[in-house]
Amino acid sequence: MSRAINFGAGPAAIPLEVLQEAQEQFLDFNGTGISIMEASHRSKAYEGVHNNAIALMRELYAIPDDYDVLFLQGGASLQFAMIPMNLTLGGKVQYVDTGVWSSKAIKEAKIQNLNVEVVASSKERNYDYIPENIVFDDNADYAYITSNNTIFGTQYREYPSTKAPLVVDASSDIFSYPIDWSKVSLMFAGAQKNAGPSGTTIVIIKKSLLDRVGENVPTMLRYKTHAAENSLFNTPPTFGIYLLGLTLQWIKRQGGIKAVQANNEKKAKLIYNAIDNSNGFYIGHAQKSSRSLMNVAFNIKDKDAEIEAKLIKLSEKSNMIGLKGHRSVGGLRASIYNAVSVEDVRALVDLMESFAKENS
Repeated sequence: MSRAINFGAGPAAIPLEVLQEAQEQFLDFNGTGISIMEASHRSKAYEGVHNNAIALMRELYAIPDDYDVLFLQGGASLQFAMIPMNLTLGGKVQYVDTGVWSSKAIKEAKIQNLNVEVVASSKERNYDYIPENIVFDDNADYAYITSNNTIFGTQYREYPSTKAPLVVDASSDIFSYPIDWSKVSLMFAGAQKNAGPSGTTIVIIKKSLLDRVGENVPTMLRYKTHAAENSLFNTPPTFGIYLLGLTLQWIKRQGGIKAVQANNEKKAKLIYNAIDNSNGFYIGHAQKSSRSLMNVAFNIKDKDAEIEAKLIKLSEKSNMIGLKGHRSVGGLRASIYNAVSVEDVRALVDLMESFAKENS
């Protein structure tokens, strides 16, 4: 079996151990004689999978008891609309615009004719930094940030402080570092970067926010509906939640969130050192103070599209996939989520360094 090194931005790499465990149980889950995909979401077999995933998340992330953990569908993009539907009280809502995904969230809030304020933005520099000294109104209905930006390779070093409920879109860096829950009231993420396959959306919400929802919000779009039923109001994405649980078990075997964070820092340092020590051959998109540990976006000098395409082609011949940058930035992008190993990154760095010598 030959497996490629996957630097794709998402859906992204899943730990090999997780895939192998799922493969072993694929036809017969725990002696039931059926796949977990075939099991009723009301069955004892699936109930254990479901509750174990929630328990592992609470344990690894140290989620306080006054938060609910929800499994939803519709991806992070549906949350752009659900958040204002569920959290607004008739006042203003405030956002920081640091890229495509926060811009989409702002658009969805405006569609609902809310009083939307953008308190900080890095749009004028093509989103190459995270704004500093962000000040939210403590009386805002909520404050909203995107913790990591896959396209532009920027990431918050720490979350802003505010008395308003802070909402964090952590789709591309969930489970990659510990969370200070005293700062966060709602966190959400699509699973397909660090938490398994696409199809499952994670929402971690302070219970005190559940009663904010207005009477005109449809039943399925209410967080309260899903919290009351342990995310079993309707059929959840059972196989995705099963793989999420296996991924969380893998994180636990690595030593937990802090150990994963240390590994991510090591991987990012390897690539950023290769960029910084290339005598200008490689140029990172993000300013150094805002560099992401998850997505490294970079160009070759003069944004030479022909040379960049040559490197992408060479990487594919070297069994590496997913290095083509997003069209908003061009160039190259290495997504180094939790499942990407230090050895994988070293292989990429070796390729980058030899390529730079041959093409300088």
